Amino acid sequence: MLVAVRQEETMARGGAWAAAAAVWWMAAGAGAVWLEIAPSGTKCVSEEIQSNVVVIGDYSVLYDHHHAHPTIAVKVTSPFGDVVHKKEKVSMEQFAFTTAEAGNYLACFSIDGEDRGLVVKLNLDWKIGIATRDWDSVAKKEKIEGVELELLKLEVAVQSIHENLLLLKSKEANMRDVSEKTNSRVTWLSMLSLSVCIAVSVLQLWHLQQYFRKKKLI
Repeated sequence: MLVAVRQEETMARGGAWAAAAAVWWMAAGAGAVWLEIAPSGTKCVSEEIQSNVVVIGDYSVLYDHHHAHPTIAVKVTSPFGDVVHKKEKVSMEQFAFTTAEAGNYLACFSIDGEDRGLVVKLNLDWKIGIATRDWDSVAKKEKIEGVELELLKLEVAVQSIHENLLLLKSKEANMRDVSEKTNSRVTWLSMLSLSVCIAVSVLQLWHLQQYFRKKKLI
């Protein structure tokens, strides 16, 4: 009986961990990606981020060539074009900033240095919001661990998802308002166009009637 209870407890903990991991993955909104940079090209990655959000990005060059050590130039810009991070001739670096405005943040990578003729592979680990938290420090500070720590992660992730849903709801309301205003303007424009066509037709009939009367055709 004790074994069965322990098995059920283990399964419950496993389910909690799985749920926490699933919601955590949904709320994180970012992850590691591999980029292949052409010798004469630039590879860019964009992410739509809200204001007052912490962003951390770790990037590193993968060396495929034994005698070559290519370096890259990196520039991260805000939605308004402000440069929030810029580096040249680096093979491994990190950028970290807090967003000042909402919109698409763009990170561009290009090959510089002496090895411009090589195709370079780059690993980019882009973390946003709750994914940037140091949970080990949080666990030590709050003196929590195990399932309790995972439940805290789950709570923070749920809050993040709720905020994202509220943001999507706000965007949907704005889009609906714009759509209604556009439909209203199109309706008024159609009515105005129809009124102009009717007025022009009446004037044409009146002009033709006057012309025919002058010519004594009617």
